[in-house]
Amino acid sequence: MNPKIHIRHLNKSYGTKQALQDINLDIETGMFGLLGRNGAGKTTLMKTLATLHMKNSGDVTVCGIPIEKAKEVRRCVGYLPQDFAVYPNMTVYGAMDYLGTLSGLPTSIRRERIPQLLRQVNLEDRHRMKFKALSGGMKRRLGIAQAILHDPEVLIVDEPTAGLDPEERIRFRNLLSELAEDRIVILSTHIVGDIEATCERIAVLDQGQLKYTGTAQELTAKAAGKVYTVNMSKQELERVKAVYTVTAMLTLGNEVTVRLLADRMPYPNAVPAEPTIEDAYMLMMGGHSDVRSSMA
Repeated sequence: MNPKIHIRHLNKSYGTKQALQDINLDIETGMFGLLGRNGAGKTTLMKTLATLHMKNSGDVTVCGIPIEKAKEVRRCVGYLPQDFAVYPNMTVYGAMDYLGTLSGLPTSIRRERIPQLLRQVNLEDRHRMKFKALSGGMKRRLGIAQAILHDPEVLIVDEPTAGLDPEERIRFRNLLSELAEDRIVILSTHIVGDIEATCERIAVLDQGQLKYTGTAQELTAKAAGKVYTVNMSKQELERVKAVYTVTAMLTLGNEVTVRLLADRMPYPNAVPAEPTIEDAYMLMMGGHSDVRSSMA
């Protein structure tokens, strides 16, 4: 199995709002990160790939199938929306069985796969628990289990770690990485750390336009020589924030250690720092004009 997604000149609008503008992407097996602010067009792109939204123009194929053949595409795509939910009084097993029935899976396949998947997402001992009693992390893991119940070649997940505690976020990211060994997993998020921890290739969307596509390492390298740490007083902080993009702060008594972005040495006591993908993302999305132009 070697699934691929090809997107050429994809456009999507809602009335006068251009949600996606001339998107060109190739996505292959593994974890693919889709990064951008809220409202950047990430959900629109994912719903288009899942055939939940119709494109206005462009060519899109999923696993070699034109996106216009929605029924065929849905057989090879699993989708977990950010607001996944089922009837509150359904049990974990009952929800899986119900959703599998709606997908047209035969009883014999559901009986075989559901216990396996609940074991894989660590919900085997919760199979009788009602959906309304599950924690946020458990609900997301149940959402993943139902999304792959029909064994899709492509899994699309929208903001899956938003609101989760750190332990559950790590568990969820590890689960997605395991699932990406033999399929495409598209992870959409505005949490840069989730992308950095799991995705080799990424795309950055901003206002419906593709700002970057490539590896996480290549994006990080674009911030080389533009990241500094500076120790300063709390009184200086507001003035610094008005001039530079600050990506991190650590307060110790009356002093603050600031991590900031600049084209050149900002202060005599500034110390160059190794860039992270978050630094590079902030340069691209929020840096000053001279910094942004150097990212092109």
